[in-house]
Amino acid sequence: MSKAIRIDRHGGPEELKIVDVEVGEPGAGEIRIRHRAVGLNFIDTYQRSGLYPFKMPLLLGMEAAGVVEAVGEGVTHLQVGDRAAYASQPPGAYTELRVMPAVNVCKLPDAISFETGAAMMLKGLTAQYLLKKTLPVEGLQKGDFILFHAAAGGVGLIACQWAKALGLQLIGTAGSDTKCQLALEHGAAHAINYSRENFAERVREITGGQGVKVVYDSVGKDTFESSIDSLRPFGLLAIFGNGSGPVPPVDLGLLARKGSLYVTRPTLFTHMSSRASTQAMADDLFAVVQSGAVEIPIDQRYKLEDVQQAHRDLEARKTTGCTILTLD
Repeated sequence: MSKAIRIDRHGGPEELKIVDVEVGEPGAGEIRIRHRAVGLNFIDTYQRSGLYPFKMPLLLGMEAAGVVEAVGEGVTHLQVGDRAAYASQPPGAYTELRVMPAVNVCKLPDAISFETGAAMMLKGLTAQYLLKKTLPVEGLQKGDFILFHAAAGGVGLIACQWAKALGLQLIGTAGSDTKCQLALEHGAAHAINYSRENFAERVREITGGQGVKVVYDSVGKDTFESSIDSLRPFGLLAIFGNGSGPVPPVDLGLLARKGSLYVTRPTLFTHMSSRASTQAMADDLFAVVQSGAVEIPIDQRYKLEDVQQAHRDLEARKTTGCTILTLD
């Protein structure tokens, strides 16, 4: 048996309940893993609220780290006793023990702690595919300006550091001076407090009127128009989240009028559709973390039984960096 967090219907944080679930043996292509720490992500709130609907009942959670207890037929990249971490579908990480597909589970280097592994997989792999694979048509070169919304969040603080390591000038946005300072401390070249500044105008000032080559936007509806206005000709708007709600239908003629712009809506798990692609992305993430160029900021820790408060704090924008559930 294992303690787990389950919802029986979509709704608010009050729907998150601690239950006991039975965990069996792994089948073909599966493993059983005992978690040591679990990562929280904003996508968890979408799945709980119903913005991303799922069949009920649902165990939440998309990333964790722990020790492999059993391995099913056909799994060759993991063995019993391995330290492992993952960002994976289907949800179900808010639990002490689970059986799950092995395809997106990776061996965790000894130099990386379980807490760091749980905190970094979904957010770090997201930063990886954005900065390395989701690129404007003209590419990115050292010295180029990019705009990154929610720069003081979990993905944002990793992206600030990684962009600096790549020689990019990341302009971060955040909702307070404190969060802007945090982004600067983690490698952002500039930070804009969008609660009191027009970020599109500031971007134009910072870039000498040119705009940025790419905007990485996890906010969605509230930032869409100004994100478009922040782009230079042939620029790319990559919308990878819906923090303020989904972007409404768009007049494609707007992209022509603003300078032959590109818009994409990428997802992490499209990039992680195979074992080979997952491992290559994870290797890149592990390497940049072990080099010291990127540190994983864990700014909030909650016990499993305090998950309702964790969700409230996530949705109230009270968190910075990464958030984890600890398992005693």
